[in-house]
Amino acid sequence: MNMLQNITRLLLPAVVLATGLVLWEGVVRVNDIPPYVLPSPLLVFQTLVSDWAVLSESLGVTLLTTLEGFIAAAVGGVALALLFNQSKWLEYSLFPYAVILQVTPVIAIAPLLLIYLPQQTAVIVCAWIVGFFPVLSNTTLGLNSVDRNLAGLFQLYGASRLQTLRYLKLPAALPYILGGLRIAGGLSLIGAVVAEIAAGSAGSGSGLAFRIAESGYRLNIPRMFAALLLLSAAGIVIYGVLALVSHLVLRRWHESALGKES
Repeated sequence: MNMLQNITRLLLPAVVLATGLVLWEGVVRVNDIPPYVLPSPLLVFQTLVSDWAVLSESLGVTLLTTLEGFIAAAVGGVALALLFNQSKWLEYSLFPYAVILQVTPVIAIAPLLLIYLPQQTAVIVCAWIVGFFPVLSNTTLGLNSVDRNLAGLFQLYGASRLQTLRYLKLPAALPYILGGLRIAGGLSLIGAVVAEIAAGSAGSGSGLAFRIAESGYRLNIPRMFAALLLLSAAGIVIYGVLALVSHLVLRRWHESALGKES
Protein backbone atom coordinates (compact mmCIF):
# COMPACT_ATOMS: atom_id res chain seq x y z
CA MET A 1 0.00 0.00 0.00
CA ASN A 2 2.82 2.39 0.87
CA MET A 3 4.57 1.54 -2.42
CA LEU A 4 1.37 2.35 -4.32
CA GLN A 5 1.03 5.67 -2.50
CA ASN A 6 4.63 6.58 -3.33
CA ILE A 7 4.15 5.73 -7.00
CA THR A 8 0.93 7.76 -7.10
CA ARG A 9 2.67 10.67 -5.39
CA LEU A 10 5.32 10.66 -8.12
CA LEU A 11 2.97 10.08 -11.06
CA LEU A 12 0.33 12.71 -10.29
CA PRO A 13 2.63 15.76 -10.71
CA ALA A 14 4.00 14.25 -13.93
CA VAL A 15 0.48 13.73 -15.28
CA VAL A 16 -0.50 17.31 -14.40
CA LEU A 17 2.67 18.64 -16.06
CA ALA A 18 2.13 16.59 -19.22
CA THR A 19 -1.50 17.69 -19.43
CA GLY A 20 -0.53 21.34 -19.04
CA LEU A 21 2.14 21.07 -21.75
CA VAL A 22 -0.26 19.39 -24.18
CA LEU A 23 -2.89 22.07 -23.57
CA TRP A 24 -0.27 24.82 -23.98
CA GLU A 25 0.97 23.31 -27.27
CA GLY A 26 -2.60 22.92 -28.51
CA VAL A 27 -3.59 26.51 -27.69
CA VAL A 28 -0.54 27.89 -29.51
CA ARG A 29 -1.10 25.75 -32.60
CA VAL A 30 -4.88 26.20 -32.84
CA ASN A 31 -4.70 29.97 -32.42
CA ASP A 32 -1.49 30.30 -34.47
CA ILE A 33 0.11 32.47 -31.79
CA PRO A 34 3.44 34.03 -32.90
CA PRO A 35 6.50 32.83 -30.95
CA TYR A 36 7.32 36.40 -29.87
CA VAL A 37 3.99 36.46 -28.04
CA LEU A 38 3.84 32.91 -26.65
CA PRO A 39 6.20 30.17 -27.84
CA SER A 40 5.07 26.57 -27.78
CA PRO A 41 6.67 24.10 -25.33
CA LEU A 42 8.29 22.30 -28.27
CA LEU A 43 9.89 25.54 -29.49
CA VAL A 44 11.10 26.33 -25.96
CA PHE A 45 12.74 22.91 -25.75
CA GLN A 46 14.33 23.35 -29.19
CA THR A 47 15.66 26.76 -28.11
CA LEU A 48 17.02 25.25 -24.91
CA VAL A 49 18.97 22.70 -26.97
CA SER A 50 20.19 25.12 -29.64
CA ASP A 51 21.21 27.86 -27.14
CA TRP A 52 22.57 25.46 -24.53
CA ALA A 53 26.14 26.77 -24.81
CA VAL A 54 25.09 30.30 -23.82
CA LEU A 55 22.42 29.32 -21.32
CA SER A 56 24.53 26.70 -19.54
CA GLU A 57 27.37 29.19 -19.04
CA SER A 58 24.93 31.70 -17.58
CA LEU A 59 23.39 28.99 -15.41
CA GLY A 60 26.84 28.20 -14.01
CA VAL A 61 27.38 31.86 -13.11
CA THR A 62 24.03 32.10 -11.33
CA LEU A 63 24.51 28.81 -9.47
CA LEU A 64 27.99 29.83 -8.30
CA THR A 65 26.64 33.11 -6.98
CA THR A 66 23.77 31.28 -5.28
CA LEU A 67 26.16 28.79 -3.67
CA GLU A 68 28.45 31.51 -2.35
CA GLY A 69 25.54 33.51 -0.95
CA PHE A 70 23.97 30.39 0.57
CA ILE A 71 27.19 29.32 2.30
CA ALA A 72 27.67 32.81 3.71
CA ALA A 73 24.05 32.86 4.92
CA ALA A 74 24.31 29.40 6.49
CA VAL A 75 27.58 30.06 8.31
CA GLY A 76 26.66 33.60 9.35
CA GLY A 77 23.12 32.74 10.41
CA VAL A 78 24.07 29.74 12.53
CA ALA A 79 27.09 31.48 14.08
CA LEU A 80 25.13 34.59 15.02
CA ALA A 81 22.26 32.50 16.42
CA LEU A 82 24.76 30.67 18.65
CA LEU A 83 26.05 34.01 19.91
CA PHE A 84 22.49 35.18 20.53
CA ASN A 85 21.82 32.06 22.57
CA GLN A 86 24.84 32.69 24.74
CA SER A 87 24.17 36.40 25.24
CA LYS A 88 20.63 37.77 25.45
CA TRP A 89 21.99 41.31 25.50
CA LEU A 90 23.59 40.67 22.13
CA GLU A 91 20.33 39.26 20.79
CA TYR A 92 18.32 42.24 22.03
CA SER A 93 20.88 44.59 20.47
CA LEU A 94 21.28 43.04 17.00
CA PHE A 95 18.17 40.99 16.19
CA PRO A 96 16.02 44.06 15.30
CA TYR A 97 18.59 45.04 12.67
CA ALA A 98 18.43 41.54 11.20
CA VAL A 99 14.66 41.98 10.92
CA ILE A 100 15.12 45.34 9.21
CA LEU A 101 17.55 43.74 6.76
CA GLN A 102 14.99 41.04 6.00
CA VAL A 103 11.95 43.27 5.46
CA THR A 104 13.80 45.76 3.23
CA PRO A 105 13.26 44.66 -0.42
CA VAL A 106 16.53 43.43 -1.89
CA ILE A 107 15.68 45.11 -5.20
CA ALA A 108 15.94 48.43 -3.35
CA ILE A 109 19.27 47.53 -1.73
CA ALA A 110 20.95 46.11 -4.85
CA PRO A 111 21.58 49.46 -6.63
CA LEU A 112 23.27 50.85 -3.51
CA LEU A 113 25.45 47.78 -3.13
CA LEU A 114 26.47 48.05 -6.78
CA ILE A 115 27.70 51.58 -6.09
CA TYR A 116 29.85 50.74 -3.08
CA LEU A 117 30.99 47.17 -3.89
CA PRO A 118 32.45 45.38 -6.92
CA GLN A 119 29.72 43.95 -9.09
CA GLN A 120 30.21 40.26 -8.28
CA THR A 121 30.62 40.99 -4.57
CA ALA A 122 27.40 43.02 -4.57
CA VAL A 123 25.51 40.17 -6.27
CA ILE A 124 26.77 37.68 -3.68
CA VAL A 125 25.83 40.03 -0.83
CA CYS A 126 22.28 40.26 -2.21
CA ALA A 127 22.05 36.47 -2.29
CA TRP A 128 23.35 36.41 1.28
CA ILE A 129 20.89 39.03 2.53
CA VAL A 130 17.76 37.15 1.52
CA GLY A 131 19.07 33.77 2.71
CA PHE A 132 20.53 34.95 6.02
CA PHE A 133 17.42 35.71 8.07
CA PRO A 134 15.62 32.32 7.70
CA VAL A 135 18.74 30.55 8.97
CA LEU A 136 19.19 33.02 11.82
CA SER A 137 15.56 33.02 12.94
CA ASN A 138 15.06 29.25 12.65
CA THR A 139 18.30 28.46 14.46
CA THR A 140 17.50 30.97 17.20
CA LEU A 141 14.02 29.47 17.58
CA GLY A 142 15.44 25.96 17.76
CA LEU A 143 18.04 26.83 20.37
CA ASN A 144 15.38 28.54 22.48
CA SER A 145 12.91 25.63 22.18
CA VAL A 146 14.83 23.10 24.26
CA ASP A 147 12.74 21.09 26.72
CA ARG A 148 12.88 22.79 30.12
CA ASN A 149 13.08 19.49 31.96
CA LEU A 150 16.13 18.42 29.98
CA ALA A 151 17.75 21.80 30.47
CA GLY A 152 17.10 21.52 34.21
CA LEU A 153 18.61 18.03 34.22
CA PHE A 154 21.79 19.28 32.55
CA GLN A 155 21.96 22.09 35.09
CA LEU A 156 21.39 19.65 37.95
CA TYR A 157 24.34 17.54 36.85
CA GLY A 158 26.58 20.59 36.59
CA ALA A 159 26.98 20.68 32.81
CA SER A 160 28.84 23.71 31.50
CA ARG A 161 27.27 26.10 29.00
CA LEU A 162 29.41 24.61 26.24
CA GLN A 163 28.35 21.06 27.14
CA THR A 164 24.70 22.06 27.27
CA LEU A 165 25.03 23.73 23.88
CA ARG A 166 26.83 20.78 22.31
CA TYR A 167 24.88 17.86 23.72
CA LEU A 168 21.40 19.34 24.21
CA LYS A 169 20.66 22.56 22.39
CA LEU A 170 22.35 21.87 19.04
CA PRO A 171 20.77 18.40 18.56
CA ALA A 172 17.38 19.79 19.55
CA ALA A 173 17.77 22.73 17.17
CA LEU A 174 19.02 20.64 14.23
CA PRO A 175 15.56 20.17 12.59
CA TYR A 176 15.01 23.93 12.82
CA ILE A 177 18.44 24.64 11.34
CA LEU A 178 17.85 22.27 8.43
CA GLY A 179 14.42 23.81 7.83
CA GLY A 180 15.99 27.25 7.68
CA LEU A 181 18.61 26.00 5.25
CA ARG A 182 15.94 24.60 2.92
CA ILE A 183 14.27 27.99 2.83
CA ALA A 184 17.57 29.85 2.44
CA GLY A 185 18.59 27.76 -0.56
CA GLY A 186 15.69 28.95 -2.72
CA LEU A 187 15.88 32.50 -1.41
CA SER A 188 19.59 32.72 -2.22
CA LEU A 189 18.74 31.88 -5.83
CA ILE A 190 16.09 34.62 -5.82
CA GLY A 191 18.55 37.12 -4.36
CA ALA A 192 21.15 36.24 -6.99
CA VAL A 193 18.63 36.69 -9.80
CA VAL A 194 17.39 40.03 -8.47
CA ALA A 195 20.96 41.31 -8.10
CA GLU A 196 21.90 40.16 -11.60
CA ILE A 197 18.91 42.03 -13.02
CA ALA A 198 19.94 45.16 -11.10
CA ALA A 199 23.55 44.79 -12.27
CA GLY A 200 22.40 44.31 -15.87
CA SER A 201 25.88 43.91 -17.36
CA ALA A 202 26.94 41.66 -20.22
CA GLY A 203 30.15 39.68 -20.60
CA SER A 204 31.60 36.56 -19.05
CA GLY A 205 29.87 37.23 -15.72
CA SER A 206 26.36 37.31 -17.14
CA GLY A 207 23.93 35.07 -15.29
CA LEU A 208 20.57 33.73 -16.33
CA ALA A 209 18.79 36.86 -15.11
CA PHE A 210 20.73 38.94 -17.63
CA ARG A 211 19.85 36.45 -20.38
CA ILE A 212 16.18 36.80 -19.49
CA ALA A 213 16.34 40.61 -19.64
CA GLU A 214 18.37 40.49 -22.86
CA SER A 215 15.88 38.12 -24.47
CA GLY A 216 13.03 40.43 -23.53
CA TYR A 217 14.74 43.42 -25.14
CA ARG A 218 15.32 41.43 -28.34
CA LEU A 219 11.85 39.82 -28.30
CA ASN A 220 13.55 36.43 -28.22
CA ILE A 221 10.76 35.03 -26.07
CA PRO A 222 11.62 31.34 -26.65
CA ARG A 223 15.07 31.92 -25.11
CA MET A 224 13.45 33.81 -22.24
CA PHE A 225 11.20 30.84 -21.50
CA ALA A 226 14.18 28.47 -21.78
CA ALA A 227 16.14 30.55 -19.26
CA LEU A 228 13.13 30.64 -16.93
CA LEU A 229 12.85 26.87 -17.24
CA LEU A 230 16.49 26.48 -16.20
CA LEU A 231 15.96 28.79 -13.22
CA SER A 232 12.93 26.81 -12.08
CA ALA A 233 14.82 23.53 -12.51
CA ALA A 234 17.75 24.94 -10.53
CA GLY A 235 15.45 25.97 -7.68
CA ILE A 236 13.81 22.54 -7.61
CA VAL A 237 17.20 20.79 -7.55
CA ILE A 238 18.48 23.06 -4.76
CA TYR A 239 15.41 22.38 -2.62
CA GLY A 240 15.53 18.67 -3.42
CA VAL A 241 19.18 18.33 -2.45
CA LEU A 242 18.67 20.19 0.84
CA ALA A 243 15.52 18.19 1.61
CA LEU A 244 17.44 14.96 0.96
CA VAL A 245 20.28 16.07 3.24
CA SER A 246 17.73 16.95 5.94
CA HIS A 247 16.05 13.56 5.60
CA LEU A 248 19.35 11.66 5.77
CA VAL A 249 20.42 13.55 8.87
CA LEU A 250 17.11 13.21 10.72
CA ARG A 251 15.73 9.89 9.48
CA ARG A 252 16.96 7.76 12.40
CA TRP A 253 15.68 9.85 15.27
CA HIS A 254 13.36 12.76 14.43
CA GLU A 255 9.61 12.41 14.00
CA SER A 256 9.47 14.56 10.85
CA ALA A 257 11.70 12.07 9.01
CA LEU A 258 10.52 8.90 10.76
CA GLY A 259 7.01 9.53 9.45
CA LYS A 260 8.29 9.37 5.87
CA GLU A 261 9.88 5.99 6.45
CA SER A 262 6.61 4.35 7.52
